[in-house]
Amino acid sequence: MSGGKQVRCAIYTRKSSEEGLDQAFNSLDAQREACAAYILSQASEGWTAVPEVYDDGGLSGGTLERPALKRLLAEVTAGRIDIIVVYKVDRLTRSLIDFSKLVEAFDKAGTSFVSVTQSFNTTTSMGRLTLNMLLSFAQFEREVTAERIRDKIAASKAKGMWMGGTPPLGYAPDGRSLRIVEEHAALVRDVFSRYLDAGNVRLVADGLARDCVVAPARLTASGRTFGGVPLSRGQIYAMLKCPTYVGEVRHGSASYPGLHQPIVERGMWDAAQAMLADNVQGQRRGERVASPSLLAGKVVDADGQPFTCSHTAKRADGLGNARRRYRYYVARSTGEGNSGMRVPAGELEAAVAKRLATMFEDGMALVATAWLGVPPSRLGEVTARCTDIGARLTSRGHGPLRELVERVCVRDSRIEIACSTRVIAGLLQVEAAVGAPPMAPLVSDVRLTRSGLAMRLVHDSGAAANEQPNAASLKLLVKARRWWARLREGEVDITRLAKDEQVNPAYVTRVLRLAFLAPKVAEAVLAGKAAAQVDAARLVATGSIAASWREQERALLPA
Repeated sequence: MSGGKQVRCAIYTRKSSEEGLDQAFNSLDAQREACAAYILSQASEGWTAVPEVYDDGGLSGGTLERPALKRLLAEVTAGRIDIIVVYKVDRLTRSLIDFSKLVEAFDKAGTSFVSVTQSFNTTTSMGRLTLNMLLSFAQFEREVTAERIRDKIAASKAKGMWMGGTPPLGYAPDGRSLRIVEEHAALVRDVFSRYLDAGNVRLVADGLARDCVVAPARLTASGRTFGGVPLSRGQIYAMLKCPTYVGEVRHGSASYPGLHQPIVERGMWDAAQAMLADNVQGQRRGERVASPSLLAGKVVDADGQPFTCSHTAKRADGLGNARRRYRYYVARSTGEGNSGMRVPAGELEAAVAKRLATMFEDGMALVATAWLGVPPSRLGEVTARCTDIGARLTSRGHGPLRELVERVCVRDSRIEIACSTRVIAGLLQVEAAVGAPPMAPLVSDVRLTRSGLAMRLVHDSGAAANEQPNAASLKLLVKARRWWARLREGEVDITRLAKDEQVNPAYVTRVLRLAFLAPKVAEAVLAGKAAAQVDAARLVATGSIAASWREQERALLPA
Protein backbone atom coordinates (compact mmCIF):
# COMPACT_ATOMS: atom_id res chain seq x y z
CA MET A 1 0.00 0.00 0.00
CA SER A 2 2.99 2.27 -0.27
CA GLY A 3 4.28 4.15 -3.28
CA GLY A 4 2.39 7.41 -2.68
CA LYS A 5 -1.10 5.86 -2.68
CA GLN A 6 -3.42 7.24 -0.02
CA VAL A 7 -4.73 4.57 2.39
CA ARG A 8 -8.05 5.57 3.97
CA CYS A 9 -8.22 4.44 7.60
CA ALA A 10 -11.34 4.40 9.77
CA ILE A 11 -11.06 4.25 13.57
CA TYR A 12 -13.68 2.12 15.35
CA THR A 13 -14.14 2.24 19.14
CA ARG A 14 -16.54 0.45 21.46
CA LYS A 15 -17.29 0.16 25.19
CA SER A 16 -19.66 -2.43 26.65
CA SER A 17 -21.11 -0.33 29.47
CA GLU A 18 -22.22 3.30 29.68
CA GLU A 19 -20.25 3.87 32.87
CA GLY A 20 -17.91 6.84 32.51
CA LEU A 21 -19.06 7.90 29.05
CA ASP A 22 -20.21 11.24 30.41
CA GLN A 23 -16.64 12.13 31.40
CA ALA A 24 -14.67 14.70 29.41
CA PHE A 25 -12.08 12.08 28.44
CA ASN A 26 -13.52 8.57 28.47
CA SER A 27 -12.52 5.12 27.29
CA LEU A 28 -13.70 5.79 23.74
CA ASP A 29 -11.52 8.89 23.55
CA ALA A 30 -8.51 6.91 24.83
CA GLN A 31 -9.04 4.20 22.21
CA ARG A 32 -9.42 6.75 19.43
CA GLU A 33 -6.30 8.64 20.51
CA ALA A 34 -4.19 5.44 20.48
CA CYS A 35 -5.53 4.48 17.04
CA ALA A 36 -4.90 7.98 15.65
CA ALA A 37 -1.32 7.86 16.91
CA TYR A 38 -0.79 4.50 15.20
CA ILE A 39 -2.16 5.83 11.91
CA LEU A 40 0.16 8.85 12.20
CA SER A 41 3.13 6.50 12.68
CA GLN A 42 2.27 4.92 9.31
CA ALA A 43 2.03 8.25 7.46
CA SER A 44 5.01 7.28 5.32
CA GLU A 45 2.91 4.41 3.97
CA GLY A 46 0.16 6.81 2.96
CA TRP A 47 -2.15 6.09 5.91
CA THR A 48 -4.71 8.86 6.54
CA ALA A 49 -7.53 8.82 9.07
CA VAL A 50 -11.00 9.60 7.69
CA PRO A 51 -12.81 12.37 9.62
CA GLU A 52 -15.93 10.31 10.40
CA VAL A 53 -16.26 9.07 14.00
CA TYR A 54 -17.41 5.49 14.58
CA ASP A 55 -18.12 5.15 18.34
CA ASP A 56 -20.44 2.58 19.95
CA GLY A 57 -20.76 3.38 23.63
CA GLY A 58 -22.66 1.10 26.00
CA LEU A 59 -23.07 -1.72 23.44
CA SER A 60 -22.00 -5.36 23.79
CA GLY A 61 -19.49 -6.95 21.45
CA GLY A 62 -21.65 -10.07 21.31
CA THR A 63 -23.89 -8.61 18.62
CA LEU A 64 -23.43 -6.82 15.31
CA GLU A 65 -26.53 -4.66 15.88
CA ARG A 66 -24.53 -1.51 16.61
CA PRO A 67 -25.27 1.82 14.86
CA ALA A 68 -21.68 2.95 14.34
CA LEU A 69 -20.57 -0.50 13.18
CA LYS A 70 -23.42 -0.60 10.68
CA ARG A 71 -22.37 2.79 9.29
CA LEU A 72 -18.78 1.58 9.07
CA LEU A 73 -19.78 -1.62 7.24
CA ALA A 74 -21.82 0.45 4.79
CA GLU A 75 -18.72 2.54 4.03
CA VAL A 76 -16.66 -0.65 3.61
CA THR A 77 -19.21 -2.09 1.18
CA ALA A 78 -19.17 1.16 -0.78
CA GLY A 79 -15.37 0.87 -1.13
CA ARG A 80 -14.56 4.04 0.79
CA ILE A 81 -12.45 2.41 3.54
CA ASP A 82 -9.11 0.62 3.04
CA ILE A 83 -8.18 -0.25 6.64
CA ILE A 84 -10.16 -0.40 9.88
CA VAL A 85 -8.10 0.43 12.95
CA VAL A 86 -9.15 -0.78 16.42
CA TYR A 87 -7.50 -0.66 19.83
CA LYS A 88 -8.06 -4.40 20.38
CA VAL A 89 -9.71 -7.05 18.24
CA ASP A 90 -12.46 -7.65 20.81
CA ARG A 91 -13.54 -4.02 20.34
CA LEU A 92 -14.71 -5.11 16.89
CA THR A 93 -16.51 -8.27 18.09
CA ARG A 94 -16.37 -10.89 20.81
CA SER A 95 -18.22 -13.53 18.79
CA LEU A 96 -16.31 -15.98 16.63
CA ILE A 97 -19.28 -16.41 14.30
CA ASP A 98 -19.69 -12.64 13.90
CA PHE A 99 -15.96 -12.29 13.31
CA SER A 100 -16.11 -14.75 10.41
CA LYS A 101 -18.95 -12.71 8.91
CA LEU A 102 -16.94 -9.49 9.24
CA VAL A 103 -13.81 -11.02 7.71
CA GLU A 104 -15.88 -12.28 4.78
CA ALA A 105 -17.30 -8.78 4.25
CA PHE A 106 -13.82 -7.22 4.53
CA ASP A 107 -12.34 -9.68 2.04
CA LYS A 108 -15.13 -9.03 -0.42
CA ALA A 109 -14.52 -5.27 -0.26
CA GLY A 110 -10.70 -5.56 -0.22
CA THR A 111 -10.53 -4.04 3.26
CA SER A 112 -8.19 -5.10 6.06
CA PHE A 113 -8.08 -4.20 9.73
CA VAL A 114 -5.37 -3.54 12.29
CA SER A 115 -5.24 -3.84 16.07
CA VAL A 116 -2.83 -1.26 17.50
CA THR A 117 -2.06 -3.40 20.59
CA GLN A 118 -1.87 -6.75 18.73
CA SER A 119 0.04 -7.51 15.57
CA PHE A 120 -2.29 -9.21 13.10
CA ASN A 121 -2.53 -9.45 9.35
CA THR A 122 -5.88 -10.80 8.17
CA THR A 123 -4.57 -11.50 4.68
CA THR A 124 -2.51 -14.54 5.85
CA SER A 125 -3.72 -17.91 7.08
CA MET A 126 -1.54 -17.70 10.20
CA GLY A 127 -2.96 -14.30 11.02
CA ARG A 128 -6.50 -15.67 10.70
CA LEU A 129 -5.64 -18.63 12.95
CA THR A 130 -4.21 -16.35 15.63
CA LEU A 131 -7.24 -14.08 15.45
CA ASN A 132 -9.61 -17.03 15.72
CA MET A 133 -7.77 -18.26 18.83
CA LEU A 134 -7.90 -14.80 20.41
CA LEU A 135 -11.59 -14.35 19.66
CA SER A 136 -12.35 -17.81 21.01
CA PHE A 137 -10.93 -16.73 24.36
CA ALA A 138 -12.80 -13.41 24.16
CA GLN A 139 -16.06 -15.24 23.48
CA PHE A 140 -15.29 -17.67 26.32
CA GLU A 141 -14.73 -14.74 28.69
CA ARG A 142 -18.01 -13.16 27.66
CA GLU A 143 -19.94 -16.41 28.12
CA VAL A 144 -18.37 -17.10 31.53
CA THR A 145 -19.25 -13.57 32.65
CA ALA A 146 -22.82 -14.06 31.43
CA GLU A 147 -23.05 -17.37 33.29
CA ARG A 148 -21.88 -15.71 36.51
CA ILE A 149 -24.48 -12.98 36.12
CA ARG A 150 -27.20 -15.53 35.44
CA ASP A 151 -26.16 -17.61 38.45
CA LYS A 152 -26.17 -14.53 40.68
CA ILE A 153 -29.64 -13.54 39.45
CA ALA A 154 -30.93 -17.08 39.99
CA ALA A 155 -29.50 -17.25 43.54
CA SER A 156 -30.93 -13.83 44.42
CA LYS A 157 -34.38 -14.69 43.08
CA ALA A 158 -34.33 -17.98 44.98
CA LYS A 159 -34.07 -15.81 48.13
CA GLY A 160 -37.14 -13.83 47.00
CA MET A 161 -35.31 -10.68 45.91
CA TRP A 162 -36.54 -8.40 43.15
CA MET A 163 -33.69 -8.07 40.65
CA GLY A 164 -34.71 -4.86 38.95
CA GLY A 165 -36.58 -3.89 35.83
CA THR A 166 -40.07 -2.49 35.44
CA PRO A 167 -42.26 -4.14 38.09
CA PRO A 168 -45.76 -5.46 37.28
CA LEU A 169 -48.69 -3.07 37.54
CA GLY A 170 -49.55 -2.55 41.21
CA TYR A 171 -45.98 -2.52 42.50
CA ALA A 172 -43.13 -0.03 42.74
CA PRO A 173 -39.43 -0.85 43.36
CA ASP A 174 -38.31 -0.80 47.00
CA GLY A 175 -34.64 -1.75 47.12
CA ARG A 176 -34.42 -5.48 46.53
CA SER A 177 -38.14 -5.84 47.13
CA LEU A 178 -41.41 -4.30 45.95
CA ARG A 179 -43.99 -2.15 47.67
CA ILE A 180 -47.68 -2.13 46.80
CA VAL A 181 -49.12 0.93 45.02
CA GLU A 182 -52.65 0.59 46.36
CA GLU A 183 -54.50 2.61 43.70
CA HIS A 184 -52.95 0.43 41.00
CA ALA A 185 -53.37 -2.78 43.01
CA ALA A 186 -57.13 -2.17 43.07
CA LEU A 187 -57.18 -2.44 39.25
CA VAL A 188 -55.23 -5.72 39.40
CA ARG A 189 -57.75 -7.21 41.83
CA ASP A 190 -60.57 -5.94 39.62
CA VAL A 191 -59.08 -7.73 36.59
CA PHE A 192 -58.85 -11.02 38.49
CA SER A 193 -62.41 -10.62 39.76
CA ARG A 194 -63.77 -9.84 36.28
CA TYR A 195 -61.97 -12.86 34.82
CA LEU A 196 -63.38 -15.23 37.44
CA ASP A 197 -66.87 -13.88 36.66
CA ALA A 198 -66.58 -13.89 32.85
CA GLY A 199 -64.19 -16.83 32.34
CA ASN A 200 -62.85 -15.22 29.16
CA VAL A 201 -59.98 -12.75 28.64
CA ARG A 202 -61.65 -11.13 25.63
CA LEU A 203 -64.79 -10.40 27.65
CA VAL A 204 -62.64 -8.86 30.41
CA ALA A 205 -60.88 -6.59 27.89
CA ASP A 206 -64.22 -5.57 26.35
CA GLY A 207 -65.67 -4.83 29.78
CA LEU A 208 -62.72 -2.67 30.82
CA ALA A 209 -62.89 -0.74 27.54
CA ARG A 210 -66.64 -0.27 27.94
CA ASP A 211 -66.09 1.11 31.47
CA CYS A 212 -63.29 3.39 30.17
CA VAL A 213 -60.72 1.71 32.44
CA VAL A 214 -57.15 2.21 31.20
CA ALA A 215 -53.74 1.19 32.44
CA PRO A 216 -52.37 3.85 34.83
CA ALA A 217 -49.57 6.03 33.50
CA ARG A 218 -46.24 5.04 35.07
CA LEU A 219 -42.59 6.05 34.91
CA THR A 220 -39.63 3.80 34.17
CA ALA A 221 -36.33 4.14 36.01
CA SER A 222 -35.05 6.25 33.12
CA GLY A 223 -38.00 8.66 33.43
CA ARG A 224 -39.95 7.45 30.40
CA THR A 225 -43.74 7.51 30.71
CA PHE A 226 -45.88 4.59 29.58
CA GLY A 227 -49.44 3.41 30.14
CA GLY A 228 -52.59 5.51 29.92
CA VAL A 229 -54.09 3.22 27.25
CA PRO A 230 -56.71 0.43 27.42
CA LEU A 231 -55.45 -2.95 28.59
CA SER A 232 -55.03 -5.40 25.71
CA ARG A 233 -55.91 -9.08 25.90
CA GLY A 234 -52.21 -9.93 25.90
CA GLN A 235 -51.58 -7.64 28.88
CA ILE A 236 -54.55 -9.08 30.78
CA TYR A 237 -53.38 -12.62 30.09
CA ALA A 238 -49.88 -11.71 31.32
CA MET A 239 -51.36 -10.19 34.50
CA LEU A 240 -53.41 -13.31 35.21
CA LYS A 241 -50.33 -15.52 34.79
CA CYS A 242 -47.90 -13.29 36.75
CA PRO A 243 -46.93 -15.02 40.05
CA THR A 244 -45.61 -11.75 41.46
CA TYR A 245 -49.21 -10.85 42.40
CA VAL A 246 -49.39 -13.83 44.78
CA GLY A 247 -46.13 -12.91 46.51
CA GLU A 248 -43.73 -15.00 44.41
CA VAL A 249 -40.67 -14.22 42.29
CA ARG A 250 -40.33 -16.05 38.99
CA HIS A 251 -37.09 -17.23 37.46
CA GLY A 252 -37.48 -19.18 34.24
CA SER A 253 -40.13 -21.82 34.86
CA ALA A 254 -39.65 -21.80 38.66
CA SER A 255 -41.24 -19.52 41.25
CA TYR A 256 -39.92 -18.71 44.74
CA PRO A 257 -41.49 -17.01 47.80
CA GLY A 258 -40.78 -13.31 47.45
CA LEU A 259 -39.88 -10.65 50.01
CA HIS A 260 -42.83 -8.49 48.85
CA GLN A 261 -46.47 -8.63 49.94
CA PRO A 262 -49.07 -10.24 47.63
CA ILE A 263 -51.81 -8.21 45.93
CA VAL A 264 -54.08 -11.16 45.11
CA GLU A 265 -55.22 -13.76 47.64
CA ARG A 266 -54.01 -17.31 47.06
CA GLY A 267 -57.55 -18.65 46.62
CA MET A 268 -58.37 -16.12 43.89
CA TRP A 269 -55.03 -16.82 42.17
CA ASP A 270 -55.51 -20.61 42.20
CA ALA A 271 -59.04 -20.25 40.82
CA ALA A 272 -57.79 -18.04 37.99
CA GLN A 273 -54.99 -20.47 37.12
CA ALA A 274 -57.39 -23.41 37.07
CA MET A 275 -59.75 -21.49 34.77
CA LEU A 276 -56.89 -20.53 32.44
CA ALA A 277 -55.77 -24.15 32.26
CA ASP A 278 -59.32 -25.33 31.55
CA ASN A 279 -59.68 -22.84 28.70
CA VAL A 280 -56.41 -23.94 27.08
CA GLN A 281 -57.24 -27.63 27.41
CA GLY A 282 -60.65 -27.12 25.87
CA GLN A 283 -62.77 -27.77 29.00
CA ARG A 284 -64.62 -24.50 28.39
CA ARG A 285 -65.04 -24.98 24.67
CA GLY A 286 -68.13 -23.03 23.70
CA GLU A 287 -66.24 -20.34 21.79
CA ARG A 288 -63.53 -22.73 20.49
CA VAL A 289 -66.02 -25.16 18.98
CA ALA A 290 -67.81 -22.30 17.21
CA SER A 291 -64.49 -21.05 15.79
CA PRO A 292 -61.87 -23.85 15.97
CA SER A 293 -59.51 -22.28 13.42
CA LEU A 294 -56.81 -20.28 15.22
CA LEU A 295 -56.39 -17.77 12.38
CA ALA A 296 -60.10 -17.28 11.67
CA GLY A 297 -60.76 -13.74 10.38
CA LYS A 298 -57.05 -12.96 10.05
CA VAL A 299 -56.06 -14.59 6.74
CA VAL A 300 -56.17 -12.62 3.48
CA ASP A 301 -54.88 -13.14 -0.06
CA ALA A 302 -52.47 -10.92 -2.00
CA ASP A 303 -55.36 -8.55 -2.88
CA GLY A 304 -56.45 -8.21 0.73
CA GLN A 305 -59.55 -10.37 0.27
CA PRO A 306 -60.30 -12.40 3.43
CA PHE A 307 -60.31 -16.18 3.61
CA THR A 308 -63.24 -17.95 5.23
CA CYS A 309 -63.07 -21.07 7.40
CA SER A 310 -64.47 -24.30 6.04
CA HIS A 311 -64.19 -28.02 6.66
CA THR A 312 -65.05 -31.39 5.16
CA ALA A 313 -65.59 -34.75 6.84
CA LYS A 314 -64.45 -38.05 5.40
CA ARG A 315 -64.87 -41.57 6.70
CA ALA A 316 -61.68 -42.93 8.23
CA ASP A 317 -60.54 -46.33 6.95
CA GLY A 318 -61.15 -49.19 9.34
CA LEU A 319 -63.17 -47.13 11.80
CA GLY A 320 -66.68 -48.00 10.74
CA ASN A 321 -68.85 -44.91 10.66
CA ALA A 322 -66.22 -42.67 12.25
CA ARG A 323 -65.46 -39.58 10.21
CA ARG A 324 -62.41 -37.34 10.24
CA ARG A 325 -62.69 -33.56 10.00
CA TYR A 326 -60.42 -31.64 7.59
CA ARG A 327 -60.23 -27.85 8.08
CA TYR A 328 -59.41 -25.29 5.36
CA TYR A 329 -59.04 -21.56 4.82
CA VAL A 330 -60.91 -20.80 1.61
CA ALA A 331 -60.38 -17.74 -0.60
CA ARG A 332 -63.36 -15.94 -2.07
CA SER A 333 -64.53 -16.93 -5.53
CA THR A 334 -63.41 -14.66 -8.35
CA GLY A 335 -66.69 -15.17 -10.20
CA GLU A 336 -64.81 -16.45 -13.29
CA GLY A 337 -65.32 -20.16 -12.77
CA ASN A 338 -62.81 -20.22 -9.90
CA SER A 339 -64.41 -21.45 -6.70
CA GLY A 340 -61.50 -20.10 -4.63
CA MET A 341 -58.35 -21.84 -3.47
CA ARG A 342 -58.36 -23.92 -0.29
CA VAL A 343 -55.34 -23.92 2.04
CA PRO A 344 -55.20 -26.72 4.64
CA ALA A 345 -55.74 -24.97 7.98
CA GLY A 346 -53.35 -27.19 9.92
CA GLU A 347 -50.49 -26.58 7.47
CA LEU A 348 -50.99 -22.80 7.49
CA GLU A 349 -51.27 -22.59 11.28
CA ALA A 350 -48.19 -24.78 11.73
CA ALA A 351 -46.16 -22.69 9.24
CA VAL A 352 -47.13 -19.42 10.96
CA ALA A 353 -46.49 -20.86 14.44
CA LYS A 354 -43.08 -22.17 13.36
CA ARG A 355 -42.06 -18.74 12.01
CA LEU A 356 -43.20 -17.07 15.23
CA ALA A 357 -41.30 -19.63 17.30
CA THR A 358 -38.17 -18.83 15.26
CA MET A 359 -38.67 -15.14 16.07
CA PHE A 360 -38.86 -15.90 19.81
CA GLU A 361 -35.75 -18.09 19.66
CA ASP A 362 -33.59 -14.96 19.23
CA GLY A 363 -34.64 -12.86 22.21
CA MET A 364 -32.19 -10.03 21.53
CA ALA A 365 -33.37 -9.62 17.94
CA LEU A 366 -37.00 -9.70 19.09
CA VAL A 367 -36.37 -6.90 21.59
CA ALA A 368 -35.07 -4.72 18.75
CA THR A 369 -37.72 -5.75 16.21
CA ALA A 370 -40.66 -5.13 18.56
CA TRP A 371 -39.15 -1.96 20.10
CA LEU A 372 -39.30 -3.36 23.63
CA GLY A 373 -38.00 -1.38 26.55
CA VAL A 374 -35.91 -4.03 28.32
CA PRO A 375 -33.25 -2.89 30.80
CA PRO A 376 -30.02 -4.93 30.81
CA SER A 377 -30.87 -6.37 34.23
CA ARG A 378 -33.94 -8.12 32.78
CA LEU A 379 -32.41 -9.52 29.58
CA GLY A 380 -31.88 -12.96 31.10
CA GLU A 381 -35.46 -13.09 32.38
CA VAL A 382 -36.91 -11.95 29.06
CA THR A 383 -34.75 -14.42 27.11
CA ALA A 384 -36.01 -17.28 29.29
CA ARG A 385 -39.60 -16.17 28.74
CA CYS A 386 -38.96 -16.05 24.96
CA THR A 387 -37.78 -19.66 25.06
CA ASP A 388 -40.92 -20.70 26.92
CA ILE A 389 -43.23 -18.93 24.45
CA GLY A 390 -41.36 -20.45 21.49
CA ALA A 391 -41.87 -23.93 22.94
CA ARG A 392 -45.59 -23.27 23.43
CA LEU A 393 -45.92 -22.09 19.82
CA THR A 394 -44.47 -25.35 18.50
CA SER A 395 -46.69 -27.46 20.76
CA ARG A 396 -49.80 -29.14 19.43
CA GLY A 397 -52.11 -26.29 20.44
CA HIS A 398 -49.67 -23.57 19.17
CA GLY A 399 -49.94 -21.62 22.46
CA PRO A 400 -50.63 -17.86 22.08
CA LEU A 401 -50.71 -17.99 18.26
CA ARG A 402 -54.10 -16.31 17.85
CA GLU A 403 -53.32 -13.49 20.30
CA LEU A 404 -49.98 -12.71 18.63
CA VAL A 405 -51.11 -12.67 15.00
CA GLU A 406 -53.05 -9.71 13.67
CA ARG A 407 -52.91 -10.58 9.97
CA VAL A 408 -51.62 -13.32 7.66
CA CYS A 409 -51.24 -12.55 3.94
CA VAL A 410 -50.95 -15.68 1.80
CA ARG A 411 -49.03 -14.99 -1.40
CA ASP A 412 -47.92 -17.40 -4.12
CA SER A 413 -44.25 -17.32 -3.09
CA ARG A 414 -44.37 -16.49 0.64
CA ILE A 415 -46.49 -15.84 3.72
CA GLU A 416 -46.42 -12.38 5.31
CA ILE A 417 -47.25 -12.22 9.02
CA ALA A 418 -48.06 -9.12 11.09
CA CYS A 419 -47.65 -9.57 14.87
CA SER A 420 -48.94 -7.22 17.55
CA THR A 421 -46.00 -5.57 19.34
CA ARG A 422 -48.34 -4.79 22.24
CA VAL A 423 -49.17 -8.49 22.69
CA ILE A 424 -45.48 -9.42 22.42
CA ALA A 425 -44.69 -6.91 25.17
CA GLY A 426 -47.54 -8.24 27.29
CA LEU A 427 -46.42 -11.87 26.97
CA LEU A 428 -42.85 -10.91 27.89
CA GLN A 429 -44.10 -8.69 30.74
CA VAL A 430 -42.25 -5.63 29.45
CA GLU A 431 -43.31 -2.33 27.93
CA ALA A 432 -43.03 -1.29 24.29
CA ALA A 433 -40.83 1.72 23.62
CA VAL A 434 -42.39 5.12 22.92
CA GLY A 435 -43.24 5.38 19.24
CA ALA A 436 -43.04 1.63 18.70
CA PRO A 437 -44.89 0.47 15.56
CA PRO A 438 -48.13 -1.42 16.29
CA MET A 439 -47.05 -4.38 14.14
CA ALA A 440 -43.87 -6.43 13.78
CA PRO A 441 -43.64 -7.84 10.21
CA LEU A 442 -42.41 -11.37 9.51
CA VAL A 443 -42.00 -13.41 6.32
CA SER A 444 -42.18 -17.20 6.04
CA ASP A 445 -40.43 -18.62 2.97
CA VAL A 446 -43.10 -21.21 2.16
CA ARG A 447 -44.96 -21.09 -1.13
CA LEU A 448 -48.26 -22.36 -2.44
CA THR A 449 -48.50 -25.25 -4.85
CA ARG A 450 -51.73 -26.60 -6.25
CA SER A 451 -52.80 -30.18 -5.60
CA GLY A 452 -56.17 -30.52 -7.30
CA LEU A 453 -58.56 -27.99 -5.81
CA ALA A 454 -56.61 -27.68 -2.57
CA MET A 455 -53.35 -25.77 -2.18
CA ARG A 456 -50.32 -27.13 -0.33
CA LEU A 457 -47.68 -25.13 1.51
CA VAL A 458 -44.13 -26.17 0.64
CA HIS A 459 -40.59 -24.86 0.98
CA ASP A 460 -38.51 -24.02 -2.07
CA SER A 461 -36.89 -27.45 -1.73
CA GLY A 462 -40.28 -29.11 -2.24
CA ALA A 463 -40.54 -30.24 1.40
CA ALA A 464 -43.92 -29.83 3.08
CA ALA A 465 -44.17 -26.83 5.41
CA ASN A 466 -45.69 -29.07 8.08
CA GLU A 467 -43.52 -32.16 8.47
CA GLN A 468 -46.09 -34.74 9.58
CA PRO A 469 -46.06 -38.43 8.57
CA ASN A 470 -48.91 -39.39 6.25
CA ALA A 471 -50.91 -42.17 7.95
CA ALA A 472 -52.01 -43.77 4.66
CA SER A 473 -48.40 -43.81 3.37
CA LEU A 474 -47.18 -45.43 6.59
CA LYS A 475 -49.83 -48.15 6.28
CA LEU A 476 -48.69 -48.84 2.72
CA LEU A 477 -45.06 -49.31 3.77
CA VAL A 478 -46.09 -51.68 6.57
CA LYS A 479 -48.37 -53.58 4.19
CA ALA A 480 -45.58 -53.90 1.59
CA ARG A 481 -43.16 -55.38 4.13
CA ARG A 482 -45.82 -57.79 5.45
CA TRP A 483 -46.80 -58.99 1.98
CA TRP A 484 -43.17 -59.40 0.93
CA ALA A 485 -42.50 -61.49 4.05
CA ARG A 486 -45.32 -63.87 3.06
CA LEU A 487 -44.06 -64.16 -0.53
CA ARG A 488 -40.48 -64.74 0.62
CA GLU A 489 -41.57 -67.70 2.72
CA GLY A 490 -42.81 -69.33 -0.51
CA GLU A 491 -46.20 -70.38 0.82
CA VAL A 492 -48.17 -68.08 -1.52
CA ASP A 493 -47.74 -66.39 -4.88
CA ILE A 494 -49.05 -62.98 -5.98
CA THR A 495 -52.35 -64.46 -7.25
CA ARG A 496 -53.06 -66.28 -3.98
CA LEU A 497 -51.95 -63.24 -1.92
CA ALA A 498 -54.30 -60.97 -3.89
CA LYS A 499 -57.15 -63.41 -3.28
CA ASP A 500 -56.41 -63.58 0.46
CA GLU A 501 -56.26 -59.78 0.72
CA GLN A 502 -59.29 -59.32 -1.59
CA VAL A 503 -57.46 -56.95 -3.91
CA ASN A 504 -56.35 -56.93 -7.55
CA PRO A 505 -53.00 -58.68 -8.32
CA ALA A 506 -51.83 -55.54 -10.13
CA TYR A 507 -52.38 -53.56 -6.91
CA VAL A 508 -50.36 -56.14 -4.97
CA THR A 509 -47.49 -55.68 -7.44
CA ARG A 510 -47.53 -51.90 -7.07
CA VAL A 511 -47.58 -52.12 -3.27
CA LEU A 512 -44.76 -54.68 -3.18
CA ARG A 513 -42.45 -52.19 -4.89
CA LEU A 514 -42.55 -50.17 -1.69
CA ALA A 515 -40.73 -52.95 0.15
CA PHE A 516 -37.70 -52.05 -1.99
CA LEU A 517 -37.73 -48.27 -1.64
CA ALA A 518 -34.40 -46.50 -1.34
CA PRO A 519 -33.52 -46.30 2.39
CA LYS A 520 -33.45 -42.49 2.31
CA VAL A 521 -36.92 -42.40 0.73
CA ALA A 522 -38.36 -44.86 3.24
CA GLU A 523 -36.92 -42.88 6.15
CA ALA A 524 -38.32 -39.63 4.73
CA VAL A 525 -41.82 -41.12 4.35
CA LEU A 526 -41.73 -42.45 7.92
CA ALA A 527 -40.60 -39.06 9.27
CA GLY A 528 -42.98 -37.01 7.10
CA LYS A 529 -40.03 -35.39 5.29
CA ALA A 530 -40.68 -36.62 1.75
CA ALA A 531 -41.57 -34.16 -1.01
CA ALA A 532 -44.93 -32.49 -0.43
CA GLN A 533 -46.63 -34.22 -3.39
CA VAL A 534 -45.75 -37.70 -2.11
CA ASP A 535 -48.84 -39.37 -0.65
CA ALA A 536 -50.39 -42.84 -0.70
CA ALA A 537 -51.88 -42.35 -4.16
CA ARG A 538 -48.52 -41.25 -5.59
CA LEU A 539 -46.70 -44.21 -4.03
CA VAL A 540 -48.96 -46.82 -5.67
CA ALA A 541 -49.52 -45.00 -8.98
CA THR A 542 -48.43 -46.89 -12.08
CA GLY A 543 -44.87 -46.05 -13.03
CA SER A 544 -44.28 -43.71 -10.06
CA ILE A 545 -41.53 -45.80 -8.41
CA ALA A 546 -38.36 -46.13 -10.48
CA ALA A 547 -36.12 -49.18 -10.15
CA SER A 548 -33.04 -47.05 -9.49
CA TRP A 549 -32.64 -45.76 -5.93
CA ARG A 550 -31.04 -42.61 -7.27
CA GLU A 551 -34.08 -41.92 -9.46
CA GLN A 552 -36.38 -42.61 -6.51
CA GLU A 553 -34.51 -40.08 -4.37
CA ARG A 554 -34.61 -37.49 -7.14
CA ALA A 555 -38.38 -37.92 -7.64
CA LEU A 556 -39.61 -38.40 -4.07
CA LEU A 557 -37.27 -36.38 -1.83
CA PRO A 558 -37.09 -32.59 -1.45
CA ALA A 559 -34.41 -30.93 -3.56
